[in-house]
Amino acid sequence: MSKIDWQAEVTKRQDAILADLQTLLKIKSERDTAHKTPDKPLGPGPAKALDAMLTIGRRDGFTTKNVDNVAGRIAYGSGNEILGIFGHLDVVPAGDDWATDPYQPVIKDGRIYARGTADDKGPAIAAYYGLKIVKELGLSVHKQIHYIFGTDEESEWVGIHRYMETEPAPDFGFSPDAEFPIINGEKGIADFTITVLPPKTPQHGDYTLASFQAGLRTNMVPGRAQAVVSGANPGELQQHFDSFLASHPVDGTITGTGDNQITLTVTGKVAHASTPDQGINAAVYLAQFLNSQPLAGRGAAYVKVIADYLANDFDGTKLGIAHHDTLMGDLSASADLFLFDAAKQEAMVTVNVRYPQGTTDKRMNQQIVDTIGADVVTSTIVGDPEVPHYVSGDDPLVQTLLQVYTDHTGKPGHEQIIGGGTYGRIIPRGVAFGAELPDTESVMHQANEYMPLAELWLATAIYADAIYRLAQ
Repeated sequence: MSKIDWQAEVTKRQDAILADLQTLLKIKSERDTAHKTPDKPLGPGPAKALDAMLTIGRRDGFTTKNVDNVAGRIAYGSGNEILGIFGHLDVVPAGDDWATDPYQPVIKDGRIYARGTADDKGPAIAAYYGLKIVKELGLSVHKQIHYIFGTDEESEWVGIHRYMETEPAPDFGFSPDAEFPIINGEKGIADFTITVLPPKTPQHGDYTLASFQAGLRTNMVPGRAQAVVSGANPGELQQHFDSFLASHPVDGTITGTGDNQITLTVTGKVAHASTPDQGINAAVYLAQFLNSQPLAGRGAAYVKVIADYLANDFDGTKLGIAHHDTLMGDLSASADLFLFDAAKQEAMVTVNVRYPQGTTDKRMNQQIVDTIGADVVTSTIVGDPEVPHYVSGDDPLVQTLLQVYTDHTGKPGHEQIIGGGTYGRIIPRGVAFGAELPDTESVMHQANEYMPLAELWLATAIYADAIYRLAQ
């Protein structure tokens, strides 16, 4: 490690780091296209967060550029090559079950709590201060350093794609949006919307499903699900529901809503869709319960598909899409968006799949239909899937970052491949690097998200050293 005491430089700036981080955390930067305007196509929050970050950069003497209010850049240095740093300023919806206001940061027990602390405003600010320390120390750099910010990483990547279409692409770089020691491989990501068709033969039953809804985003395991049933005997349904809840890892409530309708709500646990086994999918448990009741019509077919093919199927075996690769491991599948509306004749589930090399989105889409049955469902690929990405562990970029990690932690570095998707995959020689430490609880996308302050300080020192070494 160089003779610079990076941690001492971070300690001098702790108050400033926290102040700038809190400025970003107070901005509700969820993608909000329902309130978009011509000059803010992703909604007011993401644009406000981008403006705040670029304002911080200009305050500190960096050159900045705003790309259509969907992406931006803070630049430093000169040279023929460009080192890219890729952060994002948007957040997933806060959801329920917070102990504090998710957009009013709280520091308690050595942690800072707010939506975006771990993903990705905390790490983004750590990397920014890493760059700022290099600049303020007057250290020589021999490359251009472009710190690039997107504002919808949690959804469709409109911002980063716009940036890459209009601005120079970095030659190599990293994203501070995952975990240490490094992520140099990422599985492919694809979403499939499964539509359950009206049954060919009449489904008879005493109850009718009027609606079923769960999920906020395709990259979040739903922690809450709600269904409205008509025609049910309230006392009998309550008894069955209580018995179900007693033997399953979810909570629930049942209430009458008038018009002979009963509302059932199930609460589980939110998790990142790349690790669905770490959550408790409220929707699949609610569907399992309803599947045990005498439902009629399309509603019965809908909950049966969920119960038979999506419940606790973390590797896609039940869907017929399971796949394993020696390098990248197993596929993961997470059913994340649920919508059934009898009046509107809607019956859909969107499944988020993280897949290793060796299979394709088109192949999986066909496998889903073949497994469940073309007379039961249709399946559609949603958006533009991301193909698997890998940077060799022998690449100098990977080797340098692993050495920096080891120098600062005393722990050996090793390559990792994950199901999560980061901006690291936006260029061929791109990786993800921190900021979550190996033993830290993963709270990305969860209620009461936080970042340990000790981890924030360490990550800032690591990023400063890494930027300096990579820019030589």
